[in-house]
Amino acid sequence: MFNLKERGTTVGREIVAGLTTFLAMTYILAVNPGMLGMTGMDAGSVFTATALSAAIATLVMGFVANLPVALAPGMGLNAFFTFTVCMGMGCSWQLALTAVLLEGVLFLILSFCGIREAIIKSIPENLKIAVSVGIGLFICLIGLANAGIVAGDTGTIIGFNNFNLSHASALLAVIGLIITIILYVCKVPGAILIGIAATTIIGIPMGVTVVPENFKPVSLPSKPLFFAFDFKGICMGANGFEFAVLGKFIVIFITFLFTDLFDTIGTLLGVAEQGNLKDKDGNVLNAKGALIADSVGTVVGACLGTSTVTSYVESSSGVAAGGRTGLAAIATAAMFLISLFFSPLFLLVPAAATAPALIFVGYLMMKSVTKIDFADPTEGIPAFITIMAMPFSYSISKGIMYGVITFVICKLVGKKVKDIPVVTWILAAIFIADIIFEAVK
Repeated sequence: MFNLKERGTTVGREIVAGLTTFLAMTYILAVNPGMLGMTGMDAGSVFTATALSAAIATLVMGFVANLPVALAPGMGLNAFFTFTVCMGMGCSWQLALTAVLLEGVLFLILSFCGIREAIIKSIPENLKIAVSVGIGLFICLIGLANAGIVAGDTGTIIGFNNFNLSHASALLAVIGLIITIILYVCKVPGAILIGIAATTIIGIPMGVTVVPENFKPVSLPSKPLFFAFDFKGICMGANGFEFAVLGKFIVIFITFLFTDLFDTIGTLLGVAEQGNLKDKDGNVLNAKGALIADSVGTVVGACLGTSTVTSYVESSSGVAAGGRTGLAAIATAAMFLISLFFSPLFLLVPAAATAPALIFVGYLMMKSVTKIDFADPTEGIPAFITIMAMPFSYSISKGIMYGVITFVICKLVGKKVKDIPVVTWILAAIFIADIIFEAVK
């Protein structure tokens, strides 16, 4: 069913990969309820919705697309949901969920029609590789920041904290990284997963891994917020129908739409490049199925009561552990289902324990940079801009945006217009319009 032999993997390796991916992204089970809870949503219900939507979407990914990619409510998208839509624009969380639902339905239609797949195929080969490298640096930075290794208050724009007991989280992450490196160099199977577990245990005497008093690893899940939508709020204000209210909703809808679209595309390209999960033409294997899984996840997540579900860059840690098929995704989904009853146990894993895995994956994804044709400036410069923009803008979608625009500019100036696919022209126009809209709004 999963073509294990064809992709050079085993059942055991896939399960370890799935567990590794889960542990690398388990932080979302703690972060998402806390963040969406600021809008007035019940944190326990959001936890249940987060775990369930992640499990369902990841199961679809495993069975339909046969790719080792996990999904869950996306970081950044949940921040936009909370701080911009609800707290900034004054919208109810019910209206925000309505926007997420409609975005997911539209994505599902676009996925079945093959439009999202066409966008992926339109991205030039060197940019696809650059996306993978950029994501590697991006998730490396996430790991460094989560562990407190890097900070902005060190006297420079960004710098390393001192590795001492006053920065115990950073010190623990460095210890975990050393353990992971040693295990990997010694070719120990499951090096990244073992590194996470060992770091969590070492963090207990250091005070980083916090075990609560009267700790009980088992708990019953809360009821999710089923179908809590506000369709009237799309266009109805205090005085009935209002164009201003409708216009505000359209802005919210479009922002969710484009951020999710290109975050997902970037993640799929990065994971496919890292795991060599591409067809003979260099395209992502089963891309249509992967995009359908992403869309289904968003629709299901909205119905359960959580923000946009998207593909996770932390899937790269599972690929680094040997994951090559949908069986790894199914193992990850199973862990999300189990987490519904063992949430206290999974929430013990501190960010400092998953940070080494994210940092190490940065090295693994950096290796493909040698495939980029830097000798041709019309190829090398857009690739560099893509790689540079992702970590420094803290956004996969912005990295793709600036890379595509730069690609079109370089090809125009270099008199290589024939190298620009039609869909790439369209994407560049949309990206430029988005930049102008952000500048003048």
